[in-house]
Amino acid sequence: MDPSTLKPRPEVFGHQGAPVLAPENTLWSFQRALQMNVTGLEADVTISVDGVPFLMHDVTLRRTTDVEKVFPDRERNEASQFNWTDLQQLNAGQWFLKDDPFWTVNTMSLQEKNLTAKQRVCSLEQLLKLASYHNSTVVFRLRRPPPEHPCYTTWINDTLEAVQDSGVLQNLVMWTPDDERAQVKQLAPGFIQTSLVKRSPEYLHRSGISRLLLRYNQVSTSEIIDYSRNNISLTLYTVNEPWLYSVLWCSGVSSVSSEVPHILRKVPYPTWLLRPNEYCLMWVSADLISFAVVIGIFILQNYHMIRYRMSGMRSYNPEQIMLSAAVRTSSRDINVMKEKLIFSEVRNGGSVEELYEEHSFDSYTNQSVRQ
Repeated sequence: MDPSTLKPRPEVFGHQGAPVLAPENTLWSFQRALQMNVTGLEADVTISVDGVPFLMHDVTLRRTTDVEKVFPDRERNEASQFNWTDLQQLNAGQWFLKDDPFWTVNTMSLQEKNLTAKQRVCSLEQLLKLASYHNSTVVFRLRRPPPEHPCYTTWINDTLEAVQDSGVLQNLVMWTPDDERAQVKQLAPGFIQTSLVKRSPEYLHRSGISRLLLRYNQVSTSEIIDYSRNNISLTLYTVNEPWLYSVLWCSGVSSVSSEVPHILRKVPYPTWLLRPNEYCLMWVSADLISFAVVIGIFILQNYHMIRYRMSGMRSYNPEQIMLSAAVRTSSRDINVMKEKLIFSEVRNGGSVEELYEEHSFDSYTNQSVRQ
């Protein structure tokens, strides 16, 4: 593509903060992401039994907390079955130091390790206050609690109340749940209405949705262009590789969500970008070189064949060799047949001289037979 048509560098959201550098969905993880100059933060939200939205990706608490030590009889319970007081008793950082899931613990300073070890389960309100302080956008995916949960019918209102209590500006919140979206738009008209489902630009405009949050392999380049033309901002997750970030940049994506913002911030320009004439020149050059190599091999092979023939040596002729072998074989077979015939007649009482005369074997002599 022509670099002059390249759109601005896609903004980067910290997916669960910076989970490669700090425990995912903790306050320290989001602080680390903000240190990498991210534009926004992305989190997973669950609601406790007493109506407090908190950050947790898994259904249970086993992987990212010490629940098996604090509440051994409840370690397999769903995270939403705990109240906020119980959740605050859990440590959400020591597992990271112990498991070292991304082999990054040895790069941390002593102070960073101490901060990591003290991390607790983070509430949505705490995250929004941090984002408000840094003027950073926040997008969160809200998990509805199971039907037997006390907040099964009030989960939207509970979340909306937590957002309002945080004091964050409405234009910094990307609201994703489709449930009761019309009511939410009335109570918080400044929210950036965002969908987690790929829909047509026409439907999104009718629904008042201006943004999409999708997995990077859910959309094609043509769809990215179509959304851009219709003023639909697109955020794609989870983009961790510089080459993928470069491809999406060239496609016109407005923002991406990444677990490694510290790596993507080192990509100031697409990794590989060719102008159309450079691309054409590269392929034409490759074709010409290939053609020259083939012609060179052909000429070299013919040169060696001509030189071999002119050296005076007989050329290898498979047809002549096969014909000579066949003639020699036929001659041996005839001689053997003649000997068998002579021995047969002698046994039947015939003389050798008669056999010669009868079969005209003038040239055949065998002293052992005459004896």
